[in-house]
Amino acid sequence: MIRIPSLPTRTLAATTLALAAGAAGAQISDDIVRIGIMGDMAGPYSGNGGPGSVLAARMAIEDFGGKVNGKPVELLVIDDQNKPDVGLNAARKWLDVDKVDAIVGGSASSIALGVQTLMKDKQKPYLVAGTVTDLLTGKSCSPMSIQFLVDTYSLPKAGVQTLLNQGIKSFYFVTVDYAFGAAFQSAATRFIEEGGGKVLGSVKHPLGATDFSSYLLQAQSSGAKAIVILNAGLDLSNALKQAAEFKIAKGGQAVAVFGMTINSVAAMGLDVAQGLQITDPWYWDRTEESRAWANRFMPRNNNAPPTYIMAGTYSAVTHYLKAVQAAGTDAGPAVMTKMKATPINDMTAKNVKIREDGQAMRPVYALRIKQPAQMKAKADYYEVIGELPAEQVFRPMAEGGCDFVKK
Repeated sequence: MIRIPSLPTRTLAATTLALAAGAAGAQISDDIVRIGIMGDMAGPYSGNGGPGSVLAARMAIEDFGGKVNGKPVELLVIDDQNKPDVGLNAARKWLDVDKVDAIVGGSASSIALGVQTLMKDKQKPYLVAGTVTDLLTGKSCSPMSIQFLVDTYSLPKAGVQTLLNQGIKSFYFVTVDYAFGAAFQSAATRFIEEGGGKVLGSVKHPLGATDFSSYLLQAQSSGAKAIVILNAGLDLSNALKQAAEFKIAKGGQAVAVFGMTINSVAAMGLDVAQGLQITDPWYWDRTEESRAWANRFMPRNNNAPPTYIMAGTYSAVTHYLKAVQAAGTDAGPAVMTKMKATPINDMTAKNVKIREDGQAMRPVYALRIKQPAQMKAKADYYEVIGELPAEQVFRPMAEGGCDFVKK
């Protein structure tokens, strides 16, 4: 880092201003703001966030000028490999050795819950952009965390509402066998039964499965009007490709997905994905501002469109840097207070309030995947068919069980 010598002061006022500026700058620990970003960088979920989320974080730092309050911003990255021991060990090293000031997480639920506890103990901001367990704002909540996107309550609620409104009343689940899938299925079952529907059965598959034949045949033979696939990343792409091969949708059963990321559409192609109805909190081609950002992002991302997780990472890092700037410090509690007091305003959403339990109350969009002939440009995959207000899809704070919110 280049240090510029102080200019001689000419007046008492100038001296006072210089001292004030120096005092403000001194509030940045170690004269560097360090942000750590962790996630699956090469495994089955790497296309959802991974390197794309790292790029989005770098763009947020670049767009902020690379500095905050005159101090450089440094980004550290780790591939947690979807393994809790890897993720937690990395977080401990970042906090104890590397003096990281905030962590952005998009990891498996088991990793995120552990990191959230560490960040709470260390009083450092944890910015969640990709992990979807609703425990993060519920019974395992932390005053040092913010959920910038959606969770295992909001996505299935929005998805189930869409299907019930179409007159679909019977469901069968094909679910990935770990916390993410279990939480999704539990929440979806609740919303189905509350809406007068019925779950006819379910089957679990391991993370990283390649052959979904037996699972899909069980779902097909159930006679359910909707087969809901509760997984993500490569698992989702493989499952939907095989569902198309079995001609499940052509047989009269709807195939539904809650919260699919756009890279999965690109991977499987519109011949497979067309007609699917999904819900997401962001789509790159929805507004002029989102398009402008995506058009800067895609050339640096092998021309692949940004997922809502990548956009959420940009939003999280930008909001954090704004808070550091406004607070005049990178001290965790002060920054978190400022973040929660300030609405999110960026290319992902406008005037989004952050609730006391850490949930960013952003709208969720109902989307339909286009047919190939409907596309107007590359990666123009989605048709926005509705907007669901945050209050309609996110869990009421009183029901979450978060221990520090006002009763």
